[in-house]
Amino acid sequence: MSNDNPRLLNPNPNPERVLAIPVKKSNPVELYRPLRKLVETKYSESDAQKVESVLETLNKCRSDMVERGDLSLPELRDCLIHYFKCLCMVEPLFTAISSDSELINFVWYDAFYSEHNNGVSSQHNSIQLELAAVVFNLGAVCSQIGASYDRTTALGLHLAMDAFNAAARFFLKLWKDLTKDVSATLDLTLLFAESLHCLFSAQALELKSQQQLKDNSSSAFQKYRCAVSFKSASEHYQRAYDLIVGDSVATEHIHKFDQTWITHLRQKKEFFQVEARQRLSSVQPKSRPRKSFSSICALDHDAESVTEKLVRGICWRVDQWMPKLEGVYLDLVLSQDSPFKIMDGGKLVANPWDMPPPYPTNFSIPSSSSSSHILALPLKKSEPLDLYESLRNCFVLKYSESVAKRVEGLLEMLNKLRSEMLRDDLSLPLRRDCLIRYYKCLCMIEPLFPMTSSSNPPIFVWYNAFNPQEKSSQHNIHLEKASVLFNLGALGSHIALSCDLTTIQGQRIAIDALHDASYWFLILTHEAEKASATIDLSISCTQMLREIITAQVADLECNFPHPRYVSVSAGCPVSVLYRKAFEMWTFGPLAETRVQSLIPQHLVSIIRTCLIEFAPSDVTEQFLTGYWKAAQFLTGYCKGQAVLPVGCQPPCLDLLSKAGPVMIKDGHLVANLSGSDIRIGGDQLPGDHSNMAIDQN
Repeated sequence: MSNDNPRLLNPNPNPERVLAIPVKKSNPVELYRPLRKLVETKYSESDAQKVESVLETLNKCRSDMVERGDLSLPELRDCLIHYFKCLCMVEPLFTAISSDSELINFVWYDAFYSEHNNGVSSQHNSIQLELAAVVFNLGAVCSQIGASYDRTTALGLHLAMDAFNAAARFFLKLWKDLTKDVSATLDLTLLFAESLHCLFSAQALELKSQQQLKDNSSSAFQKYRCAVSFKSASEHYQRAYDLIVGDSVATEHIHKFDQTWITHLRQKKEFFQVEARQRLSSVQPKSRPRKSFSSICALDHDAESVTEKLVRGICWRVDQWMPKLEGVYLDLVLSQDSPFKIMDGGKLVANPWDMPPPYPTNFSIPSSSSSSHILALPLKKSEPLDLYESLRNCFVLKYSESVAKRVEGLLEMLNKLRSEMLRDDLSLPLRRDCLIRYYKCLCMIEPLFPMTSSSNPPIFVWYNAFNPQEKSSQHNIHLEKASVLFNLGALGSHIALSCDLTTIQGQRIAIDALHDASYWFLILTHEAEKASATIDLSISCTQMLREIITAQVADLECNFPHPRYVSVSAGCPVSVLYRKAFEMWTFGPLAETRVQSLIPQHLVSIIRTCLIEFAPSDVTEQFLTGYWKAAQFLTGYCKGQAVLPVGCQPPCLDLLSKAGPVMIKDGHLVANLSGSDIRIGGDQLPGDHSNMAIDQN
């Protein structure tokens, strides 16, 4: 954004400059041998064998993080996140280290000025120092990713903004959760963690204000939102500046790193103060809408911003496709997209951070199960559809052949996933992975709809799950999204029904599968408002299905020996929950479907007779608790609170990784395959499958 931009009221100092910080350096350390010996001593050799894969991957991650200088920024981010998850899994072991155990000496250097008198921290067996340093480096890497992008393009601006937001959130976690337990170098103090959080929040808000100015909306509310972004940026720049200059040691420390930093912060906070004051005084909305999240940006005739708007589609309402934490265990057991696995016999496997999916698993869901009260909901059926040609033609007609080539990798993957999800021979875990990937891709292409200018828009045809004689045929992408969400919920019930409820693992998978199903049906209630379809996609039907699942979860949880979750139905008798679901089905708009469905009879006939036997917990339970903690940390979910995911992993940054179905490469969206490693159903996609290198321009 240049200083002569007429939409800016005042000249912006250093408009092209953003600040980034270096990563902390560390000395190599051997982790596998002492930790494996510790597990063997505290538990047993068989327990050590169960977790040795995690310890091997932990050791490799740290070695690559410290010693490899050839990693790109996205690769280093992937490595650090993988290492953080492994660290959280082994954290309980460090409380068991005794004086006669082999010492693990963690050495970390100050990121800003390692030659300082206190520029190095060396502590024995301090997992808290290691965790804090890794989170610091995650924030630093995200700041470097943000600074590396060409912010004169719409896509570069978007990715830089989300990268700075991620950096800010890592330093928020460092400030709030980790630094208070660490006595280390100055960069890991409360003051520096808070100041870095404020700095990168300010830079993200500055880029957001640039994005809002470029959107060029004339509505009073949009002008007000833009003014609020300027005001928030002003406040964060002010706080970052005050924290540094208010402490003489911090001021000297920053001066030795870069003498221009403090001047830059002062200029920025003064500019945004003036700009925000003038903008807020010129426009005030009469009323504020109840929902303040950003809406999907429809595609316009600006060809340059096409890729960015598709990427924005996956970021909008990210809660729509991010499963709740209760599904973490389900992914560990069943998903081929999860690098961390639980294998038969309770063995934990942590695949290397640089190994692309799919990740092998030897767990299989049996074709039948013992008698249980779990109800398997029918899946919706659909007619085959070639999405690739119709969507690609839309890009060619609306823009050009070159623009269509930018996104054809996404369109190829989308078409492939839709074809795969209709296959009857897919296992339940593979079908679930396929549906989740397809839903993410659907979110990306949503800005294309409605395709009013297209002569041949796709027609989505879906049949009623409870009455297959009824169908809905529409051009509406919300029908497609709602049907996929319904099938994700229904699959959860099929997985739960297939579990062996006489084991701890079987019960845990069943509970997680039902929680997962309940979440997808919750999201479906929002999507159903936009899809006028068969009654199985109605809000009343979706609410009824969630009531059935809530009752089934309560039924299972009351028999679970070590509850890990607080159920929303805690304290409510199971029979009352089943009765509520029955009444919702038999009265009101759903009454007409009773003839075609056996669900009411199933609800009436439920008698709780299942006797459960459990195995004792072992070291794997502690590791799983640590993994759950890492997942909670990274996603941002707060225990016991219904909050939107505001964690440290924006979905658009995952498009830089090798682990997803689609990736950004040179401004294009391409199918993310590494040779023949990433397949669904065994068929390789055409197109550009080369690895991504981040654009450093």
